[in-house]
Amino acid sequence: MPLNLSQKLIQAHLLDGRMLPGEEIHLKVDQTLCQDATGTLVMLELEAMGLDSVKTELSAQYVDHNLIQEDYKNADDHLFLQSAARRYGLWFSRAGNGVSHPLHMEYFGKPGKTLLGSDSHTCAAGALGMLAIGAGGLEVAMAMAGHPFPVKMPRVLGIKLKGKMPAWVSAKDIILEMLRRRSVKGGVEFILEYDGPGLKYLNAWDRHVIANMGAELGATASVFPSDQQTRKFLQACGREQDWHELSADKAAKYDDHEIIDLAKLEPLIAEPSSPDKVVPVREVAGRALFQAYIGSSANPGFRDFAIAAHMVKDKQISAAVSFDINPASRNILEELARDGLLASLIHSGARIHQAGCNGCIGMGQAPATGKNSLRTVPRNFPGRSGTKEDSVYLCSPETAAASALTGVITDPRDLHLPYPKIKMNKTKMVNREMMQAPLLLEAAREVKLEKGPNIVSLPILTKMPQDLIVSVILKVGDNISTDEILPAGARVLPYRSNIPKISEFTFDRIDETYVKRAKIARDAGKSHAIIGGENYGQGSSREHAALAPRYLGLELVLAKSFARIHAANLVNFGVLPLTFVRPEDYQILEQDDIILIADVINALKQATELSAHVQNKKLEIKLRHHLSIRQIEILAMGGLINWVKVK
Repeated sequence: MPLNLSQKLIQAHLLDGRMLPGEEIHLKVDQTLCQDATGTLVMLELEAMGLDSVKTELSAQYVDHNLIQEDYKNADDHLFLQSAARRYGLWFSRAGNGVSHPLHMEYFGKPGKTLLGSDSHTCAAGALGMLAIGAGGLEVAMAMAGHPFPVKMPRVLGIKLKGKMPAWVSAKDIILEMLRRRSVKGGVEFILEYDGPGLKYLNAWDRHVIANMGAELGATASVFPSDQQTRKFLQACGREQDWHELSADKAAKYDDHEIIDLAKLEPLIAEPSSPDKVVPVREVAGRALFQAYIGSSANPGFRDFAIAAHMVKDKQISAAVSFDINPASRNILEELARDGLLASLIHSGARIHQAGCNGCIGMGQAPATGKNSLRTVPRNFPGRSGTKEDSVYLCSPETAAASALTGVITDPRDLHLPYPKIKMNKTKMVNREMMQAPLLLEAAREVKLEKGPNIVSLPILTKMPQDLIVSVILKVGDNISTDEILPAGARVLPYRSNIPKISEFTFDRIDETYVKRAKIARDAGKSHAIIGGENYGQGSSREHAALAPRYLGLELVLAKSFARIHAANLVNFGVLPLTFVRPEDYQILEQDDIILIADVINALKQATELSAHVQNKKLEIKLRHHLSIRQIEILAMGGLINWVKVK
């Protein structure tokens, strides 16, 4: 039977289950990736498991999110992560080396391998023909301990690219076109597989741009074939031996199809405050601008910075604009310096920041209140930039640079400049001094974990009661992101290794009274529920967005639908995620309603549909679950860590 590339990658790593969409399968994990916003919990979880050394072929820990050292907290966590990497056998990327995704691609990416990362944008590695999936940190810790990764077998969306992009259109416009067509939930339970004659015009970094933002569609993964463009990239990195060709069979079938004619694309932009509010740049041209920001994991390649450098060479950006350059890796920063392009950016008035996530995650470069910010980052969820009343647009480097020059949102075609031709060097700068190799096992066993005063052991979670009785203390709408459940940024993320403290910020952008009300209920021995709309928990894989509410007493979330990673994180920390059978029941439920699900674990085991009683209204609602037997057992034990200990 002919297979598409996604099926080939899954089949090669399938340890249990059938490749039937919707069925739970278990995959062998070759590589793992952690970053510092999630890695601290992962390392604490490894400690709790009593792990001696990672069991994967390769695991890497990056420091890229929490780089601002206003006080001791981030610096202490960096030392903790470094000591944990040495203790458990991980590669360690030091602060300032760059963003995990492009670095992993440069140092470790291999066609045909599986990669599981505690970051939703891990899917970027699909640019090299890998099966790369973002997950919660606890699932990554399990993979590092040698366990298979459980996931529902996704459907595969085949996306055929044909034609060649015209001048001033680039890879960002391709993924924005996909978001325009499919929305932020249009990729849920899909792998996005790209193919077609248009691929020959997209280098590995272009593919990274597209694969990275598959997360914004809610996709399980994004996959590109491993072809001559892949080979060129690995050659440039000095790793041609890691290349081999991979592609779908000629007669392969897909569950759904898209065709994008690249020649018909134009510069696109996502308006505030969702990645799928996509329109042509010409429709919003002329709006005043405060900031133009280039970089992040979504546009990390040499070309993305080089095109901007050529556009602003011997020119000055508008006095009204902060032109922020965020190199995604130290290697690319060195390349820009080597080729004289960094000088062009500096002379134009650009602000050069250290290599890291920075403003993408709200760590600096926050825009002024209500002022427009154009960014090449992957997300523009409300407040993610660090400014509560922000106005962030997502666009290509071409559009950002053109707008920086004029001071208003500008279609780059309207500059009437010749389109710069970017020459890609055959050899990349690959500075290996910032990437520390794992220790040999005997030496690793002598390493002591360095824990600063802000690092707190994980809370102990209790088993789920026989009868689940909860009060509704919050009701929210559609597309609530993990950034809205638990904010990122310099105010909050330094407490990522301190669950009691970070929980104080839960839902504070939506309801500042939530934490106080949850604590009152918890201290009285009562659990609570949250009601959500469509695509609840979209965005980041940060498991803090599940663990912090759980620490405050959350045991049940009822929603119209869930984002994949967040639903799994809820289960892993003992929170039951259920969906409404009847849409009208979402309208019926209100804050302070009391919900009873009798004999809840047995009810989950007996059927996928179950009844709940709204006690104060004396009515019954119908609910549905999508849980495997394994997940039901995890819920019964109060979470995955408890389940592992018993097993």
